[in-house]
Amino acid sequence: MFSHVFVSVSDFERALGFYGPLMESLGVAMRFCERERPWAGWHAAGGVRPFFVICKPHDGRPHAPGNGQMVAFAAADRARVRTSHAIALAHGGRCEGPPGLRPEYHPHYYGAYFRDPDGNKFCVACHDPEPGAPGSA
Repeated sequence: MFSHVFVSVSDFERALGFYGPLMESLGVAMRFCERERPWAGWHAAGGVRPFFVICKPHDGRPHAPGNGQMVAFAAADRARVRTSHAIALAHGGRCEGPPGLRPEYHPHYYGAYFRDPDGNKFCVACHDPEPGAPGSA
C-alpha cells in the first residue's frame, strides 16, 4: 500500500540507535544509511518497497512531531510485538500503550504503542490469532 514513509528526527545518530534495533526486531532489513546526508532506510526482506526512512527535515527547519499521526509496523506474531515494544523502550522510546489485545479494532488485533525519542508515535501490531487459539489455522 505504501511507497515509503519518512519520519523526521532531530538527532540522526540517536534515531539510528533507536530504529536500528527496532527494525531488526521486526525482521526488516536496512536498505541504506548515509550519515553525511543524514538519512537511513529499511525495507522488508526480499523487497524494495515499501520502505521506511528516517532523516533530518529536508527544509532545514527543526523537527516537530505531528499530532494524531502514527505509523504502524506489522509483526509476524505477538511475541514480536512484545519484543519490539521492549526494544523501543530500551532505546529511548516512551510507552503509549503496552502490548495487548485491542478487541475494539478486531478480535485478534494485538498491538503496542510507543513514541520515539523525537515524539513520533508508532504501533507494532499482529493481526493473527494466537497459534492454537480458536479461529487460528
